[in-house]
Amino acid sequence: MSSVAGDGDYPRRRAALELRLLELGRAGGLAVAFSGGVDSSVLLHAAHAALGAGAVGVIADSPSLPRRELREAVDLARSLGARLEVVRTREGEDPRYQANAGDRCYFCKAALFDAMQAVAQREGLAHLAFGEITDDARDLRPGAVAARERGVVAPLVEAGFSKQDVRRYAREAGLPVAQKPASACLASRIPVGRRVTRAELAQVEAAEEGLRGLGLSELRVRHHGTQARVEVGAQELGGARAQRTAIEAVLAGAGLTLASLEAYLPPAERSGPGSAGDHAPGLDSGGPTVDEGSGAMRPPHASDRLPALPSSL
Repeated sequence: MSSVAGDGDYPRRRAALELRLLELGRAGGLAVAFSGGVDSSVLLHAAHAALGAGAVGVIADSPSLPRRELREAVDLARSLGARLEVVRTREGEDPRYQANAGDRCYFCKAALFDAMQAVAQREGLAHLAFGEITDDARDLRPGAVAARERGVVAPLVEAGFSKQDVRRYAREAGLPVAQKPASACLASRIPVGRRVTRAELAQVEAAEEGLRGLGLSELRVRHHGTQARVEVGAQELGGARAQRTAIEAVLAGAGLTLASLEAYLPPAERSGPGSAGDHAPGLDSGGPTVDEGSGAMRPPHASDRLPALPSSL
């Protein structure tokens, strides 16, 4: 189904989602991949509303998931009345994941779905589901490949739900994530080709947690060895510049120095001119980037590059 039609078709798409979930329930119930983001929250809410105990949420606990995000996800599932299983995944121990060659998301999602399968077998659930939406189908996504290989269904896509639809559903359902900015795992902050390590993930998490304490909400700390590029929401950039000294102190506490302070650009907007950030003169050429949360490859963009640095660094 397509979601390009106007909002007048939204009730039809919502009804299609409920019908699909009821069908899955009659066929044995489902385990729902849950992260606490808006897409998976809408799917878990809808599945719980339609199936009750026939739908169980599953969230992967690994070093790439910030502790704040895990706590908030657990609290959200509890507020929905939905059962949530927290499973430890070990993708970080997989050399293919660590290599971060552009297909990292495949190994992450493969680990999640394999863990979900174990939960489903234990609970007698016949299906696995994840929160893919129609917007996600525009790119080749390694995580979606892992889902297809394992027969994981995508009820939101099947019902034609777009990002606009999930936001509307979340607002109407009173979900606290209705306006939550899109986010992604901590490993998305490591440049493609740089090895993903537990230590660097911990540095990113500590830095981002500290920056949230300064009142910044939409942010990314991009790890480049001893340096970091900080990206904040465009509406927060002015305030962030005024707090540059405090930002530098937070980064220093995480073992990093500030290379640049820029406006965050969503992946779909990174093929245009450079972002309006505080770039130092001269930019290193950048390789392709990976869309956050999907693994879809994008062309290099100025905001994916560090300022040219002295050769001694």
